[in-house]
Amino acid sequence: MTQTDIALLLADAADEVEIGIAPVQAVIRAGRRRRTARRWAVAAATTLVLAGSTGATLALTGLPGADRQTHVAAGPSTPEARHVYRPQRTSLGSGTDQGRDWRVELTVWGAPRDRAEAAGQLEAMRGFGFAQTVLPPGAAGLVNRTSYYTSLYLGGDRHPRVLVFDTFEEWDRVSGRDVSFGAVPLGKEGATGPGRLAVGRVAATAQQVKCTWKEGGSTVDLPVRAAGAPGKWFLCLAPEGEGVKTAEVIQ
Repeated sequence: MTQTDIALLLADAADEVEIGIAPVQAVIRAGRRRRTARRWAVAAATTLVLAGSTGATLALTGLPGADRQTHVAAGPSTPEARHVYRPQRTSLGSGTDQGRDWRVELTVWGAPRDRAEAAGQLEAMRGFGFAQTVLPPGAAGLVNRTSYYTSLYLGGDRHPRVLVFDTFEEWDRVSGRDVSFGAVPLGKEGATGPGRLAVGRVAATAQQVKCTWKEGGSTVDLPVRAAGAPGKWFLCLAPEGEGVKTAEVIQ
């Protein structure tokens, strides 16, 4: 077959193709939905920060305009290699306050791929003491979803107090000077008072996070990388009687 023959066949095929009208309205609607979702994320993040002084457990929300990166499909095949039953753990900070030792730990649980794995993960979470605080609504709610907890251990307490938690299909990607954090009182479950203890997430490029108190003082924390989680995590503790008002990336 010559080049001329091929050209004629391609021309005949092109004549038979019908090009329809572009779905402009569908594209516009999709764009509106994305903008609405981003506005909701902004409102939810604001609520998270303001709720810090109530003593309630906080659910860390996504950041506005963040792209998603999947955490479920790729990776090792066995549940043990995916950290389904034993989470990846990172210490975010520790110290002594009014004679009482405290530490905050981040645990990241890999996504189960079926209900059997999810049931095993739920039992493992109970072993960590999360049954006394916050757990997802049943094993079915864990399938194909990553979970993480930032937990406060006080003194010799065996069971932690969950400060921030989330269960989701994909991580929010943080970049630039994005900050998402929650502030709670330093105390046992149900403690009231100022949100002295702030825990949050920033971009992997962040080097310093400045936390400012409600009365004007401040401190600077060096965020750390956490096993199993993108970006970096930081922790700030305000003095007795103070609360964390803002957190910002300064470098």
